[in-house]
Amino acid sequence: MKMPSASSSMLCWGLGLVLAFTAAPLLEAQQRSIVGDWEGTLDPGAKPKQRIVVHIAAAQDGTLSGTLDYPDQDTSGTQITAITYKQHVLHFECTSNVSVYDGTMSDDKSTLNGTLKQGGESLSLVLKRTP
Repeated sequence: MKMPSASSSMLCWGLGLVLAFTAAPLLEAQQRSIVGDWEGTLDPGAKPKQRIVVHIAAAQDGTLSGTLDYPDQDTSGTQITAITYKQHVLHFECTSNVSVYDGTMSDDKSTLNGTLKQGGESLSLVLKRTP
């Protein structure tokens, strides 16, 4: 069996480093595109409409965290317990109010179109980036 030459090994290492250094900034850029404040309105039909504000932050290692505010109920800072953003899809869960959101980012990165499941109901929720 022929052993790989030193130049082949160096080429493999070099390609690995290039991939590592180009993939990390792309992932960080994608994570940054979701970071910020997002606002929308839930319309539960017979009940009053309810504004919701989602605050999303990223740590230095890229992990996401967030909180929810419900201004019409004078509730703020409800902790999001699980959050991911991959391939333009945001998913978050909040155990304290038993809610789950799944939304897809628009091409211009200004809107998330999705569904909030809460208390057995599924409601359409469009979140818009706030300045």
